[in-house]
Amino acid sequence: MSQICQVTGKRHLIGHKVSHANKKAKKKFSINLHKKRFWVESMGRWITLWVSTQGMRIIDKLGIEKVLQKKGK
Repeated sequence: MSQICQVTGKRHLIGHKVSHANKKAKKKFSINLHKKRFWVESMGRWITLWVSTQGMRIIDKLGIEKVLQKKGK
């Protein structure tokens, strides 16, 4: 599974892990992603989304209906 938030489109970041000796090694920084079910009243069913914590905050603020309209689902 690719780690992409279905609401915000956030992905993992790539950077350097720096040791005490200042050696740099590539590292993948994962986002805080959760599999979450949301009840959509207009459809009358549950939908499952992979969302980041920021995506959950957006859904809490705007509502699942507006977020789905914005994404075109």
